[in-house]
This record gives sequence, structure tokens and C-alpha cells, in this order.
Amino acid sequence: MRNRLQFSLAHYNINICFFSLQKRKDMKNHNVHPTSCCSVAEIMSVLFFHSMKYRPDDPKNPNNDRFILSKGHAAPVLYSVWVEIGFLKESELMSMCQLDSTLEGHPTPKQQFVDVATGSLGQGLGVACGMAYTAKYFDKSSYRVYCLLGDGEMSEGAVWEAMAFASYYQLDNLLAILDINRLGQSDPAPLQHHVEKYQRRCEAFGWHAIIVDGHSVEELCKAMSQPRHQPTAIIAKTIKGKGIPVAEDKMGWHGKVLSKDMAESVLRDLQSRILNSNKRMYPTSPTEDAPPVSLRNVRMPSAPNYKPGEKIATCKGYGMAVAKLGRYNERVVAMDVDTKNFTCSEIFKNEHPNRFIECYSAEQNMVSVATGCAARERNIVFASGLATFFTRAYDQLRMAAISDSNINLCGSHCGLSDGEDGPAHMGLEDMAIFRAIPTATIFYPSDAVSTEKAVELAANTKGVCYIRTARPETAIIYNSNEDFHVGQAKVVCQSKEDQVTVIGAGMTLHEALAAAEQLKKERIYIRVIDPFTIKPLDAKTIIDHVRATRGRVITVEDHYYEGGLGEAVCSAIVNEPGFTFQRLAVTHIPRSGKMCDLLKIHGIDRDSITQVVRKMLSMTVKL
Repeated sequence: MRNRLQFSLAHYNINICFFSLQKRKDMKNHNVHPTSCCSVAEIMSVLFFHSMKYRPDDPKNPNNDRFILSKGHAAPVLYSVWVEIGFLKESELMSMCQLDSTLEGHPTPKQQFVDVATGSLGQGLGVACGMAYTAKYFDKSSYRVYCLLGDGEMSEGAVWEAMAFASYYQLDNLLAILDINRLGQSDPAPLQHHVEKYQRRCEAFGWHAIIVDGHSVEELCKAMSQPRHQPTAIIAKTIKGKGIPVAEDKMGWHGKVLSKDMAESVLRDLQSRILNSNKRMYPTSPTEDAPPVSLRNVRMPSAPNYKPGEKIATCKGYGMAVAKLGRYNERVVAMDVDTKNFTCSEIFKNEHPNRFIECYSAEQNMVSVATGCAARERNIVFASGLATFFTRAYDQLRMAAISDSNINLCGSHCGLSDGEDGPAHMGLEDMAIFRAIPTATIFYPSDAVSTEKAVELAANTKGVCYIRTARPETAIIYNSNEDFHVGQAKVVCQSKEDQVTVIGAGMTLHEALAAAEQLKKERIYIRVIDPFTIKPLDAKTIIDHVRATRGRVITVEDHYYEGGLGEAVCSAIVNEPGFTFQRLAVTHIPRSGKMCDLLKIHGIDRDSITQVVRKMLSMTVKL
């Protein structure tokens, strides 16, 4: 076993790297968090040069152990480790936080050794759970997952959702290290240095919890070498600012850069303790037992098997489509939050039970687990729940986008279709939150055929994909051989006599088609467009057809007025002269009731559409 001197060398060199960074002249305006790094220097040296098995020249090797720095503000210590390993040059470290540097203030996947972005506290352990679940149950491989958390983020509920998940699924390949350095950003952490209380809490969640001196290399090595039969938490009692005399265990130093003189003094002290500066350590190579995986060009083996006019809910179409896709690619996995009988992901579970993960009522953790399962392109992940409750996981969705994660989400029971359950269960904000995510693609299928196509396209689309499905049965409107593409709308009803373009999606597309039939009896003809994807929106098709209907356009959506289909279309046509635009949407918080009554009350049913069309045609002044 490597001796203490070697690990001391490693952690001293790590410290030297990030203290050298402190001396950079422009760092006074950067939050490089030196005190948060100091408390984990020994932990990082033991992790990367004793416990973890990986190829330092190939950070993304699928056989490597995984590491997540959940306390992402300690990024400089992670970068310093990779300087010590030899993967980064010290000159690269000196460029941290500069515009042309890949080393950002918090870790992002711009660096090969970072799998997911961190910095929003409390999310790392959930992602680690997804990685560990993949290793144990999908890859059936020996690689382990390590996650370093700070004591401040232990106040986040998402941490305990992840703790419960890991225990339930017996993720004995997962090790969490808790840096209990006592001090938060502006106040001491609630439990301060009462490490026995952390131990009892972890044990209550089904973890094996070990208390160690976080600055003792021997204790850390011993704890990390113990055999594991359940998830393990190493509760490391540490000192924030260790090695900085003026800042050790003192408030007011979080995120503050040392003065040049102070940094030089600390560097001199560290360098004086190194006895053999030429000794370099290398990690142990991993076992090569992770199976090869290919996620490219995942296709349905056959066209959808539905008949025009047949009635089926898009949520059921989703469940059937994911199950079908799973038959032909064993890396398609699905998960849910105890709503699988609503989202119809139970169809996938019944057919592929070993590839279904029940996350129970923990939407935040499900999104993090999905991100972990999708990391390093190990799985094609479909995660489902009720549309309205993805709002709870918005920060996890935002971080998934920053992580360049490819995850597919399905929000069922959207809009007013969940009528009797009332507004608490009505997803009326979901399109707005996903439209705000830069990497997101939003599919809004209107029948089971387009739903199956959306699932297939999502599996092959980079970034965060969201599929919006509804509870009621709706008629099949597309032929099974209909071709769909991301960002390509469908014109489902048109004639040469059309006077107004109506754009609807999901339930409101069917209401628009019904309105078209009603208006025909009055010799009023409308063109009906199904956008299919709300983001990206097919602006060209919309503009071309609105021009053909003399600039008249109406959007109708089962969503709040803000952030949905109407605003997407508005953004697309804002610079077009001579357009008359009317938006129909849910303008206030609804109440329980039958869906047909609610559609009428909120002015998004077929009768409301016909009224607005008549009014628009009677207008002589363009808006």
C-alpha cells in the first residue's frame, strides 16, 4: 500500500496548484473558493491516487470509475488534481475563468474529465445514483461511482431523495464523501461539526456511514477500502481553510481570494513540507468489463400500427412507442415517479422489467437519475411523470442542459385534460419552462401516430427532449406512413378558399379540426396547422400559410397564455407586416370540472374558435 508520504505529496501538490492560481493578478474578482478547496485536499488525493481506478489519459473510458464534485464551487481542487495527474498543464489552470478557457468557475463537460455540470448544490448525488444504477444493473460492470458533497448542500431535499433511492436499490458501488467543514457561505452549517448526527441520519436512510478525520490520509484510505454491501457515506470532519492560518475555521472567507502576500506565504509553507518533489503517483487501471454500447441511429423496426379514426390517448401512444423501441435496442431504459399507470410507461415496465426504474414520488431525483443514466452515452433514457410536476424539477432540468445531457422526458395529463383533478394536477406551465431551456426540443404530438414518431425522433435528438401528452382518447389523424421531422409542421386541413390559419396542438388541434367542419357549413374555410414541435417551431411553414390566408392567424392552446404555443408563433411572425394575430389560451387558474366544460369556459374549444374566426373576418382594421 502506498505510504502516507506519497499521499501527502499529492495533496501538497494539489494545494500548490490552486494556491498558485490565487496569485494571478486578475483573480481578485473571481470566486475560486480557496477555503472550500483546502478542506478536501487530502480527500481528493486519496480518491484519485488510491481508491479510484481509471485511465488518466482517457477520462471518458467507460471502464473508469466515475467522480462527481457535487460541491462544484471547489472546482479549482478538481482541476489541480488533473494537473497533478498530468492531463492538464499548469498553464491551463492559470487560465481558469477566462473567456477562452475550458476551466469554468464550476465544473462543466467542456472538460473530458467532467461528466455533468455541478454548482447548483444538492444535485450531484442523484446523478451519481443514475451512474451507479447503470453500472450495477445495466452494464453489470465493476466500475464504482464516487460523489463528494459539502455539508451546506446536505440541507437540500434532493440529497435525501437520492439517499433513499440508493438505499432502496442497494447501490453498493456508490460511495459518498461528506466534507463536514462546519462553515457555510454566510453562516455555519446547521449541524456544524456534529458528525455523529450526520452518521445517524445517513444510517436512517439505509447507508453504511463511517466517521473519519478528513485530513488523515490513513483514516481515509482505510474507510475507502472497506468492503461494501450497501451504499457508503464517509463523513469526513474537516477544517475549512485548512493550511491558511488567517482563514482556518473562520467565517467570512467563503469564495474570497487570498492576497498575493498571503498566497505566497502559504505556498512557501507547503513547499517546505515536501521531501521528494520528483515523485509522481499514478492511479490503478480499471477492469475492462464495461460492455460496448452504440446509441446511434436508433429506429423503430416498423411503421405505427394504427387506423385512421381509431381513438387512443397520446399518453398510451407514448407507452406503446417506448416499449416498441425497447424491443430493438437493449439500451433503451425508462423511469417514472409512481405515475406509470397514468403516463402508460407501465407498458414498458411490463415488457422490459429489468430496464425500468421506479423513482417513486421524487421528480427532482428522477431527472438527476436520468442524467446519470445517460452520462457517457450509456443509455437512451425516457423519464415520465405528470406534466405539471416537472416544474418541481426545473433546476435539475436546467443543469441537465448545462451538462449537455441527452435525456427524454414525457409530461402526461397536460393542460385542462386532467379536468376533475383540478389545477394542482393541470400542466399549464410546462411548455414555458422547457422553451426557456436552450438545448430543449419540445414535441407536442396530437395523435398516437405522431406520438410514436416523436419518441423515435427524441431518441436520436441531442439535448433535453420533452414530449407533451394528454389523457383523453383522440382520433388518429395521420396515416402510418406519414413522415415527421423535428421543426417541421403539418398542414392537416386546407383549401384554396381558406381565409384564416388556425394553429393548434394536442387537444386543441382536434378542436380546430372540429371548428373547421362547423365553419364549412357557413362557407367559411380555415387552414389548420399542427406544429408538431413547439421548439424548434416551423416558422417558414407558418408564415407561408398565414400569408396565403391574407395574414390572418389564430393560435389555440391548452396552456397558460404566457410562454406557450402562442408566444412561440408570435416570436416567429413578429417582423411580418400586415398580419392579424389572435391568441386563445388559458388566461387564469382553472378549477375542477369536465374537460369539455373547462375548454369552453377558458375559450379554447371549437365554438370559441369559430367565434374568433367570424370576428376576425368581420374586422376591417388589422392589428
